[in-house]
Amino acid sequence: MELSQTRRGFLGSLGALYATRLLPPDLEARTDFPLFARPSLRRGIAPGPDDFAFAPGLIYLQTGSLGPTPRPVMERAIAAWRELQLDPVRYGYGEHEHAMDGVRAQAASLIGSTTDEVVLTRSTTEGMNWVAQGLSFGAGDRILTTDQEHPGGTSCWRYVARRFGVALDVVPITRDEHDAGAIIDRVAKAITPSTRVFSFSHVLTSTGLHMPVPELCALARSRGIISVVDGAQSLGGRPVDVKTLGCHAFAAPGHKWLLAPPGTGILYLSQELGTTIDPIALQAGHNAYSESSGVTGIPAVLGMGAAIEYITAIGTSEINRHNLALRDRLYSALRNVPRLRVVSAPPGPLTSALLTFWLPDDYESGAFRARIREKHNIQLKVVPKNWFNGIRVSTHLFNSEQEVDALVAALRIELA
Repeated sequence: MELSQTRRGFLGSLGALYATRLLPPDLEARTDFPLFARPSLRRGIAPGPDDFAFAPGLIYLQTGSLGPTPRPVMERAIAAWRELQLDPVRYGYGEHEHAMDGVRAQAASLIGSTTDEVVLTRSTTEGMNWVAQGLSFGAGDRILTTDQEHPGGTSCWRYVARRFGVALDVVPITRDEHDAGAIIDRVAKAITPSTRVFSFSHVLTSTGLHMPVPELCALARSRGIISVVDGAQSLGGRPVDVKTLGCHAFAAPGHKWLLAPPGTGILYLSQELGTTIDPIALQAGHNAYSESSGVTGIPAVLGMGAAIEYITAIGTSEINRHNLALRDRLYSALRNVPRLRVVSAPPGPLTSALLTFWLPDDYESGAFRARIREKHNIQLKVVPKNWFNGIRVSTHLFNSEQEVDALVAALRIELA
């Protein structure tokens, strides 16, 4: 789709917001959003040149940790909050409550599920916690995961292991693992007759490896195992269809690639599960909030609805194409930077918008990242030391080739 058509479509969706009274018609004319009161600068494939409010000159390559909130999304959330204050009960238990369930429907459409299969959460971690809490375990049960999972996706299983005496089996994936077949074989060998759950990431937070999810979920199903996918590094940055993935549960945040306000997220629970996963928060149903889940962050949730509109107006396939093009450009350039070794997969089906490189032992990753931020105004991510001494880069729709090239130039200077 041409960008001009995308822009018109997105502006049309904003017009629809006016009609629902969730975005006041005069909002575009307001001057009380000083973060965005600066000269326009085109950013990647973002629909509007002033959609992001980064500090002057900042090159932000850290969406994998916390994505920025685009101007239309922020304005939607702020407008909803202001309207809520006019009559909290009327809106909070009326129009806004209904609108939040509309966001559930938007999220379901985004991931290819039914609305009844989607629950709104505050984060990936909360979704994973609900899955673990909602399962029942017996003596001798085992849970399988990998050694490359984010702590937010494993704390729930450690809790289950401690609380119920369940065994936690861990499949190793090395930092330069680029063989999907080898990973599948290793998982197959780690499965036991007592394995109840297999929990793993769609995209590894450590190296950006795009895991062979359909094959792994199919393997789990063939053994009668529940597959739980941590989608923290995929939703919003690439197309996601949970039915194609074949997982039983999928948890993802709003605050990363989806560019939604912090404190938002979604959890998919396949209808085929029935009450197999039955946490306390869902005892009164899957609505945006209920007697068992309580009141949620209304403005943030409605902002997530605007974020879904923002992302879908551009198209997740187009975003993925843009992100991978930048990632592959960086991959090619970094292979020629002395003393630095890329550990992420070469261009191909196992890649994502995350790219990780290993630093020489005489460079401490935390100090190196701080120096790149202070001297070159580039924001990067330190790979946790339990994995390796490295730096992670994540490129998203607002990034450009010039920013990738600036990072490469900065790395050459600092590693000279």
